[in-house]
Amino acid sequence: MSPAPIRVSNLSFAWPDGTPVLDDLSFTLGAARTGLVAPNGAGKSTLLRLLAGELSPSAGRIELHGRVAYLPQKLVLAPHARVADALGVAAKLCALDAVLAGDAEPEALDLVDGDWDLHERVAAMLGRLGLDGLSLERPLATLSGGEAMSMALAARLLERPDVLLLDEPSNHLDQAARHRLRDVLSSWPGCVLVASHDRELLEGVDQIAELRADHLQLHGGGWGFYRDAVESGQEVAEQRVRQLRSEVRRQQYARQDARERAERRSGRAERRVGDAGLPRLIAGRRAGAAQVSAGKADDVHADRLAQARAQLRDAVQAVDASGPINLPAPATRVPDERVLFHGEGLRVQRDGRALFGTQGATLTIRGPERIALLGANGVGKTTLLRLIAGDVLPESGSVRRGPGRIAWLSQRLELPEPGRSVARHFAEAAPGLPEAERARLLAGLGFRGDRANLPLDALSGGERLRAVFLCMLHAEPAPQLLLLDEPTNNLDLDTVAHLEQALSGYQGAMLVASHDRAFLEAIGVTRRWMLAEGVLSELH
Repeated sequence: MSPAPIRVSNLSFAWPDGTPVLDDLSFTLGAARTGLVAPNGAGKSTLLRLLAGELSPSAGRIELHGRVAYLPQKLVLAPHARVADALGVAAKLCALDAVLAGDAEPEALDLVDGDWDLHERVAAMLGRLGLDGLSLERPLATLSGGEAMSMALAARLLERPDVLLLDEPSNHLDQAARHRLRDVLSSWPGCVLVASHDRELLEGVDQIAELRADHLQLHGGGWGFYRDAVESGQEVAEQRVRQLRSEVRRQQYARQDARERAERRSGRAERRVGDAGLPRLIAGRRAGAAQVSAGKADDVHADRLAQARAQLRDAVQAVDASGPINLPAPATRVPDERVLFHGEGLRVQRDGRALFGTQGATLTIRGPERIALLGANGVGKTTLLRLIAGDVLPESGSVRRGPGRIAWLSQRLELPEPGRSVARHFAEAAPGLPEAERARLLAGLGFRGDRANLPLDALSGGERLRAVFLCMLHAEPAPQLLLLDEPTNNLDLDTVAHLEQALSGYQGAMLVASHDRAFLEAIGVTRRWMLAEGVLSELH
């Protein structure tokens, strides 16, 4: 029987400043496709880097069997390198070409190592990932973000690994590329561990691994089965909170009742002692014994009450940790026929080409519409959003904006000064809100006490989104049109759910560029625009 591809025993890891990430973690993964999920900052990327050997554990043991390939979330590509270099096949292809041309030097033969179909394998892999015809001599600096991610994945797959570690491989991929990624992984025969917030990708895995600091819990099936299990567990946890609250009240009543009974017994005993005419010394001893007995009984009830309160506190914390965070939306109401933006024949040049064709883009956004902006990477979706926001001026065409404010949420989740605290950013964005109301809203997003004074650039991706979204929505005046550019990129799935909930309650207009179909369905888009080959058209 072959050993499990991944075996982790008592693994602990802390950063050099002492910040703990993982503590006594143990698990085993077989030859299956496993989706790794956890809140942002919980250690998914750290765990993958530990398994890949990029980091060393503080304690514990990692056993990997077979060849390992690791695709990080943030690619570091040498700008002057070629595609062949990044694929890791440049030297072998050169040796193969030399051998096929008649060079039988032992060094060339050793380098080829029997890989005679390498040209065909490279072409087939690139084609399977949508990179048909990509020249191996092409400089990496000329690739788009999606092309670079697909090419990096091809490089890992060409290694024929037994263990494949992927960190957010869907990031920067358009819908077609995401479909190809899912297709490739569905037939991969080895062990795959993929950290992702892409629900469609997670739906196709064999199991979901939920990471906490001290354990990794496996749930059979894809994302839907996992969410059902989490919701069931949440219902059980909430029921336990209700039961423990009842138990705390019961223990409070029991303690009070015991005290009252002890006081009544003590009063009757004093009267009986007086009636019996006992000497003062004996009477005092009996009264003291009664007080000691009552005190012991009260201590027992106090211990039971403290235990019930401690259990309730732990249960409430468990519910709060998995419960929803409130991303409040302002009370924006936009009449159905109000024109918020109209553009006629908008043209923009980029890298010598017209993004919106020779005729330019013509579009109108009215009332509380929810519009999805679709299209492959590099077609100009972000440029169109920036044009509507006023960050980019058209080279030709006309623009008319309505009287309401347009709010722009970029992929980088920017605010003017990232070194400023969350609380200060919010105070400057919404000076009309009372300080107590701002504190309440910040606390509802998890920014309580000192966390509200953290600088924006010290926050996790999910925290950063909450802070930027809060400032954007509550800036004065309230926005009537939201422009969102890939808002779910780099967010954990819980934060995506919170964002969906907030946008569902927003009553203004939205234009959302996203490849996340589940997200678009959840926020209830009413129109879909497709930008392809310089033409903006509506899908029906």
